[in-house]
Amino acid sequence: MHSIHGLPVAISLEEACGRGRLALLIYDMQVGICSQVSCGPAITEACRRLRDHCRAAGVPVAYSRHLSLPVHWMGASQTRTAMAWQRVDNPASVKPWFLRDTAGFELAAELTPRDDEFVFDKLAMSAFEGTPLQFALRDRGITTLAICGIALEIGIEPTVRHAADLGIVPVLIADACGAGSEEAGQRTLDQLRFIGDAMMTNEAAFCAALNGAPSETSLSA
Repeated sequence: MHSIHGLPVAISLEEACGRGRLALLIYDMQVGICSQVSCGPAITEACRRLRDHCRAAGVPVAYSRHLSLPVHWMGASQTRTAMAWQRVDNPASVKPWFLRDTAGFELAAELTPRDDEFVFDKLAMSAFEGTPLQFALRDRGITTLAICGIALEIGIEPTVRHAADLGIVPVLIADACGAGSEEAGQRTLDQLRFIGDAMMTNEAAFCAALNGAPSETSLSA
C-alpha cells in the first residue's frame, strides 16, 4: 500500500476494504421509500446479500432512516422539501411521510438490524448531517464506508460527497443502489465517477475484495 507521512493511502478496493477499516451503510431502505420505486425489491435483496456478506466477514453494518418532523416542528426548509417531494403548492397541504413509529418509516423486513448493528435517523439527505455516524466511524478507526440503498440521486450522492469531505473513503456499490429516476441515477454515477474521490464498484467485486481476492474494480456499472 502507498503511504504518505507514515499514513496508508488506499488505492485499490482491496486496500480500502482491509479488515478493521471498513463499515457498510445501508441507506434509507425504508418501507415507504422502497415502495415508491420499481427497483425496490431487487435493491432490498442486494442489500440483504451485502449485509449478510459483511456480517460473515465481521464488517460493522449501519443503517440510515429518513425521519419527518411533525408539522408543528417543520420549519421553512423541511416544508419546502416536503412540498417539492409531494408536488403541492401550499404548505398547508404537506403531510409528513416518515413520522417515527409509522409503517413507512420502518426498514424493510428483510433488513431488520441485529442487536449489534445501529440505525442512524436523519432529517437531511446526507447520512452524516445531524447524526453521530462520523463520530462512530472515527471512534472505531474506520476509514472506508461502503454504501448501498436508495436513492442514488437524492441522498446517496450527498452522503458519498460528504464522506469524502470528511476524509472517509466512500465505496459506492453501484448495482446495489436504486434510483427514483433511472436517468437521474445515471447522471449521479457519471458525476461521481468524474469527480473521482469515490471508489465505484459492484456487488461481486466488493464481496471478492472482502474475501481478499483480486478484483478489477473501480467499475463499469
